Amino acid sequence: MTAQESYNLWLNSPALNEEERAELLAIQNDPKEIEERFFAPLAFGTAGLRGVMQTGLYRMNRHIVRRTTQALAELVVAEGGAKKGVAICYDTRNNSEFFAREAALVMAANGVSVYLFTVPRPTPELSFAIRRYGCTAGINITASHNPKEYNGYKVYWDDGAQLPPRHADIVARERDKMSVFEGVKMISRHEAKALITTMGEETDAAYLDEVFAQSLASEETRRAAQDMKIIYTPFHGCGRDLVPRILKRAGFERVVPVTAQMTPDGNFPTVKSPNPEDKEGFALAIELAEREHADLIIGTDPDADRAGIMIREGDGYITLSGNQTGVLLLDYILKARRENGNMPEKPAFVKTIVTTPMAAAVAEKAGVPSYDTFTGFKFLAEKIGELEEDGTRFVLAYEESYGYLVGDQARDKDAVVASMLIAEMAAYYKSKGMSLYDAMEALYGEHGRYAEETVNLVMPGVDGLVNMKNLMKRLREQPYAEIAGVKTVALRDYLSGERRVLPDGEADAITPEGSDVLCYEMADGTLFLIRPSGTEPKLKVYIMVRGADKAECAAKIKAYRTFAVGELR
Repeated sequence: MTAQESYNLWLNSPALNEEERAELLAIQNDPKEIEERFFAPLAFGTAGLRGVMQTGLYRMNRHIVRRTTQALAELVVAEGGAKKGVAICYDTRNNSEFFAREAALVMAANGVSVYLFTVPRPTPELSFAIRRYGCTAGINITASHNPKEYNGYKVYWDDGAQLPPRHADIVARERDKMSVFEGVKMISRHEAKALITTMGEETDAAYLDEVFAQSLASEETRRAAQDMKIIYTPFHGCGRDLVPRILKRAGFERVVPVTAQMTPDGNFPTVKSPNPEDKEGFALAIELAEREHADLIIGTDPDADRAGIMIREGDGYITLSGNQTGVLLLDYILKARRENGNMPEKPAFVKTIVTTPMAAAVAEKAGVPSYDTFTGFKFLAEKIGELEEDGTRFVLAYEESYGYLVGDQARDKDAVVASMLIAEMAAYYKSKGMSLYDAMEALYGEHGRYAEETVNLVMPGVDGLVNMKNLMKRLREQPYAEIAGVKTVALRDYLSGERRVLPDGEADAITPEGSDVLCYEMADGTLFLIRPSGTEPKLKVYIMVRGADKAECAAKIKAYRTFAVGELR
C-alpha cells in the first residue's frame, strides 16, 4: 500500500474522531507530509516504538498503541501467559497515561490480566513489578529523554528485560498483518475492571527495599553523607517521588529539589530538552547549587532510568560524562565490595561496545572480567542472564548514555539505584578528603587519560532513513583508509561479525554480531564507531581516544569530530 493509499484509508475510517480527521484534512495537499506520516509503520528499535505524537501510521497515537498492544496480547495468550498478566507503566509525558489505559483495555479485551500503575513511575519500577508479580510481559509508555513532541512504547518480557528480538519480531509481524482499525479488540473500563489490578504504595515500598539493599556504604561513608548537600532535579519527570525517598533513606538529609522542575509536566517548560546529557538542562540546578554551596547535582530523565551528574570543581560545577560516571561507579563498587568483604565469588562487569575502554581497564586491573554487548539495555540484560547460568554475578552494567544498573530488582537501567550509589560514592570520597573530581583525576593517573565524545548527525524523515542505509553500505564496501589524517588499521563490522585488517589483510570473527555498527580501529589507538540510532532519526558517531594528557585527548577529539561532521552526511 502506498503512503497516499494508507492516508486515504485513515482519512475515511469511522474509527477516527473529529479532531484526528481535521488533522489529516489539513495535510491533504501536502504530499511530502503524507509520505512522512504514512510511508511505513513505526518499527521496533532498541527500545520498542518511539515517534512524534500525530495522527498517522508512522506516528505515535492511540490507534498505533491499540494495534501494537493487540499483537502483544496475542503473543502473551499464545505463550500461556494471560493469567500471569501484563504490567503497565507510564511517565509524565503528554498522553502517556491515556495511552497506558488504552493498552490496558486492549489487554483486558483479550482476557489478559493487567497490573496498572496509578501514577507515573520510573521505568525500572516496571521491570521490578514484572519480576515481583510474575508477569508474562510489561508495557511502558515513555519516550525517555526525547523532546516533548515524542512518545513511545517499550515492551518487556517475563525476566523484566526489554522484549527479546525473537519476540519483538513476532509482535511486529503480527501487528503488520492486522488492519489498523479492524483487528483490535476493545472493551470499556467498566467491563475491564475485573481484570485490572492497580499498583501503588505497596509496590513502591517493595521496590525501594530492593534498591536500598544495594547500598555499599560503610559507617564512615554514612557519617559523611549527613554533611553532604545534594541538588536534585527530575526534569518534570517521574523520579520526583522515589529518588528523594531513597536518598533520604540512605542518610542524605540535605537533598534540595529544584522546585520549578519537580512538577510533572509533559511540555517540559523549563528545559529545551529533558536530557541529563545536556548541560543546559541543569541551568536552574546550577543556580540553586551555587546558592546552597552544594556538593553534588543529580538529574534524572523523564522516565527515571538514566541519571546525569554535575560535580563541584573550584568555584563552579562541571559535568561528568556517562562514561566518567560509570568508571567512577565501577571503581567505587569494586573497592567498597572488597572493603566490605561481599565481592561475589565470580564477579563480572557488563558494558556496551560504545562504552569507554577505560572501564574495561579498571575492571581488568581489579581482576574482574568484562563483557561487551550491543547498544541497548536489553542486550546488557541478556548478557546478565547468560552469566547467571554459570553462577557469575554482575557487579555493574552500564552504557555511556547515562544508564546504570546494580542489583536484581530490575533488568533495565535504573536511575533510582544509580542516584543512591552516586551520592554514596561522593560521600565515600568526601570521607577521605576527596571530591569526585579528585577521584576521577586519580583514576586517570592510574589507568591513563581517556576521552570520549558522541556526535549526533540528525537525518530526519524518509530521506534520512535512506541516506543512513546507503551510507552504512558504502562505509562497508569502501572503508576509509584514513580518518582525520590518521591511518585506519582495521574495520570491525558488527553486522557480519568480522574484523578485517586494512587494506587487504585477514579477517577474523568477532562477537557480538548481528547489529548495524562499524568500528574503525585507528593507528593512534582511537576507536571511531558509527551506527544508526534505533530510537531517533540520527546517525551516531562515537569517538574514543587515549592520550598522554588532557590536551592531547582534546586535540584528537576535535580532529575526529570535524571529520565526522564534514564527511558523514
